[in-house]
Amino acid sequence: MKPNYQPKTYFITGIDTDCGKTIVTGIIAKFLKKSGIHLTTQKLVQTGCEGISEDILKHREIMEEPLSVFDKDGTTCPIVYSYPASPHLAAEIDKMPIDLKKIEKASEKLEASYDRILLEGAGGLMVPLTRDLLTIDWIQQKNCPVILVTSAKLGSINHTLMSLEIIKNRRIELAGVIYNHYPAHSSLILEDSVKIFRNYLKENFKSVPLVEVPVLENGQVPIVNCQKIFR
Repeated sequence: MKPNYQPKTYFITGIDTDCGKTIVTGIIAKFLKKSGIHLTTQKLVQTGCEGISEDILKHREIMEEPLSVFDKDGTTCPIVYSYPASPHLAAEIDKMPIDLKKIEKASEKLEASYDRILLEGAGGLMVPLTRDLLTIDWIQQKNCPVILVTSAKLGSINHTLMSLEIIKNRRIELAGVIYNHYPAHSSLILEDSVKIFRNYLKENFKSVPLVEVPVLENGQVPIVNCQKIFR
């Protein structure tokens, strides 16, 4: 990789569903926007929804900006399924095969219009997009740097380390790990998990930062400094 290489699109994935990917994507976008970067967010595939992607709506709410033309015409999320399931199954239920070329063209359109794209996935790395293609396969094909979102839920250590092992074994570029403090039931668990994740990164991804996101208080979205994640 060239020293001055600057990726345009970063893929935001999580250790599982409901780990906070959507909130974190919005928080990162808000920080970058305040830093003067011209960016937008994109959703790879949305399920359990109709019309404009509910995750895109949440991004814009956190970013405190109105819907763009690209949001309204579906460019920021060209594939939306009504059934709340993994994309491969939702596509079969809605009888609408996932059009990966449509997603690719949407991404190209956004990359031509913005300096940075934050592309949020659906679920975790091993979620099937089709019967023959996992999300991580798609990430490898597109050569996107990955930002992994983890959380303070019980079981997150196991899921986080497994996700990191998969990323390492697939030789995918890891840009950063975001540790979402929600639900933060135990400060002991939270502090210990941070130590484990930092030690793992130190041993396996030496220069990759871990950024912590505090629990939202009274609906207030914090400004989290994510600068270390981006070169």
